[in-house]
Formats: sequence, C-alpha cells, structure tokens
Amino acid sequence: MTNLTLKQLRYFEALARHGHFGRAADVCAISQPALSMQIKELEEQLGTNLFERGARQVRLTNFGEAFASRVRNILRSVDELGDLARASHNQPVGRLRIGIIPTVAPYLLPSIIGNLTRIYEGLDIHVRETLTSKLVEELEEGRLDTAIVAVPVSEPSLTEIPLFAENFVLVRPSEDEGKPVPNREALREMRLLLLEEGHCFRDQALSFCNIQSAVPRELMDGSSLSTLVQMVSAGIGITLIPEMAVAVETRSASVSTVRFQSPQPSRTIGMIWRKTSPLARQLMQISEVVREAADAMREQHDSIWRAQDLEFDGRLQPSAARHPSLDTADDRASHQ
Repeated sequence: MTNLTLKQLRYFEALARHGHFGRAADVCAISQPALSMQIKELEEQLGTNLFERGARQVRLTNFGEAFASRVRNILRSVDELGDLARASHNQPVGRLRIGIIPTVAPYLLPSIIGNLTRIYEGLDIHVRETLTSKLVEELEEGRLDTAIVAVPVSEPSLTEIPLFAENFVLVRPSEDEGKPVPNREALREMRLLLLEEGHCFRDQALSFCNIQSAVPRELMDGSSLSTLVQMVSAGIGITLIPEMAVAVETRSASVSTVRFQSPQPSRTIGMIWRKTSPLARQLMQISEVVREAADAMREQHDSIWRAQDLEFDGRLQPSAARHPSLDTADDRASHQ
C-alpha cells in the first residue's frame, strides 16, 4: 500500500462527517470532482470501499466506520502538534476555534470577539454556533479548541471553568404588565413556550417549572429565543429567556418582562476544553476575557433594572417592572 497523505485523510473525514460529496467539497474548498478523485484514489490504495454511494448521500461501509475512528484520532494528534507550537507563546496566537451555544452567541459574542481582537493582535478566530451536545462532540474530536456553554457538562475528558451566572426572566404579553409574578406552580398551568428539544436552556426552564412532561397544547416549541418572544407578542403564551437576551429580543415585540421572586431561576455559563489540550494556559487567559465581557454586560443590565425600579416605584412592584427597551414612544412621552 502506498503512503496515505494527510490531505486524503482530511478529505475522507469531511465526507464521512457530511455524508455528501458537494457539502464535503465546499468544506474542503475544492471542487466535487477533485474530492471524488481523491476518495477513489484512497480506496484504491486501501484495496476496499470506504463508502456506499447513494443517489443523494453516501454512507460509510463497515470498514469505513473503523477507518474513520482511526483517522479522527490521527487528525486530532496532528492538530495538537500545531497547538504545541502555539502553546510555546505566552499569549494566544494563530487560529482559535471557539464554539458557543445559540442562547449566548447573539448577545455576548460581539463583545468577546471585539475584546479578543483588541487584546491579542493577529488572533484568527473561527466561531461555531450550535447545541451543547454537538460542541462537546467536536471538542472531543479536536475540531474545536474551546466552547462557551452552560455548565456543568460533566464530561470526564473536558476541563470546565465556570465564568458567570445569570438569571432567567419571564416574558409575557404587554397587557399582563403589573400582574402578580407567577410562581413555578402557576407556570405549570400556563401555556409555556420553550426552545425545541436539544437546547440545554429548555431543560433548565423545565427544571425550574418542575415539569417532567406536558400536553402538546400546553407546551409549544420554538427554534430560537426570537421566535419565542414574537409568539408571546402574538398572545400565544409566555416564555422564559436569559437576562442577557432581553434587550435584543424584546425591543420590537409587544411584551413585558418581569423578574421572578427569589430564588430566581438561573444558569451558569462557562468555558470547556480538552484536558489534554496544550493550549490550556492560553484558554484560561481567554476565559478571563469572556468573564470580563459578561461582567460589563451584567452591570449594564443591572443599571437598567435599577432605573426601571425607580421609575415605577409607588406604581408597580420593582419585580414587575418591564425592561425599558419595551417602552413605546407614547409610553416614554407620558413618563416625561
């Protein structure tokens, strides 16, 4: 058997992961015919088929499955050689592949990227936004350097660094403003809108409400926090969102936001990476940048809530004050 090349192994891994020649070729930045030729050559060198070719997708053969497992280990080890070189520097340099969950990315990522590029000149940041389970898988396969997720994830192979905690707030139709804040027992009797299966935020909200299962008409799914808030605005139900999402998601919706009485539902956001990563020291530095960005956002949110508490003092309980981004022009005029 002639020597296999790293290029062939990377092309094989891309096709094994995507199950489609076109998508794999796009990821590898080559033409589909070129990818097909490389895979065919690899199979000829091995003397056996790696894939079953179908009309719309390809599947690994039994040998291909076993081969793929070895290839991922090889490619991860090769990537870690590059990590060793980067680890020789006192601060993060070169490529940084960072994953982040969808309920954090739109709200915190701009600050994180801005701070990292300002502090570490020349840092090449690649972002992957997806669910926690996928981020953990890609971390363990060496396709990511680190990820920002809700912790704990409790994976023995990963280091977890808790960074900050944030509360959840209740989003309800604007006509409900000023009503008593429902407790978790009352929430179970309401039509609760939640993210679809797979989102850790969904599980956290269900845990707070102590809901194990729900009748479909009482529990409705959405694909994003933005969708959930717009559904609330349409009068379909209520939802919970993390506090960092309030300003962005409620600014164009006819809803009111309210904080729960203590103890408030909350989550802890942290960073995770492989325990074997040579970049552990640099990733710890990056985690501090993430923490500082979150602290700055939290201070901004706290000042907004305090201002609202003062504005509504004597008319509404502080815990029932809505976020200022929800005020209409007429509301603001009436407050002046």
